[in-house]
Amino acid sequence: MAQNSGVAARPDTEVLAAFEAATGFMPVDEGLALYAAAAEAAARTGLPLLEIGTYCGRSAVLLAAAAREAGTVALTVDHHRGSEEQQPGWEYHDAALVDPEVGRMDTLPRFRRTLHAAGLEDHVIALVGRSPQVAAVWGTPVGLVFIDGGHTDEHATGDYEGWVPHLAGDGLLVIHDVFPDPADGGQAPYRVYLRALAEGFHEVSVTGSLRVLRRSAG
Repeated sequence: MAQNSGVAARPDTEVLAAFEAATGFMPVDEGLALYAAAAEAAARTGLPLLEIGTYCGRSAVLLAAAAREAGTVALTVDHHRGSEEQQPGWEYHDAALVDPEVGRMDTLPRFRRTLHAAGLEDHVIALVGRSPQVAAVWGTPVGLVFIDGGHTDEHATGDYEGWVPHLAGDGLLVIHDVFPDPADGGQAPYRVYLRALAEGFHEVSVTGSLRVLRRSAG
């Protein structure tokens, strides 16, 4: 499906270069789709754009750039200790991100360097903590919810249940790593995607594993 947006939906070359240079896993085509959704949501609602799963800031660069253009801010939630698949012995572990003093993952310093290099520090608020705890005390609406945190059912469902209630009626829900075929990847984000469809969202666009959704009218 084509994305329905009248907003200029591609980041400038400096932002795109910062995105590509940042540590992370999102491919460029999915990043461009995320930016387009963020730009539309920010222009439509004027509200902050919320990301769950900061990691090292690769996608936060895109949300921050879209927020900057619309005069709002990007919010990004992460405990910065790494998700399940980023722990030692797992496929996506990066030993360079382990704090040698405490012996645990700490992606916060790399995230801050990413934002500094992109010139976007003033357009992001980093919420350092576990997503359900932050969501439970959050009190204002957001124009976009981007779910890209832990990939277990517990974490993906917690992100959905914690943050979708804060999504403005005309905002967008974006879910990453949606794989209908189990051979392609874990199923928790796919199950959250199916739940969103069952609970009144409809699909706006599909790019790789990225799904953009909007609440159905009425």
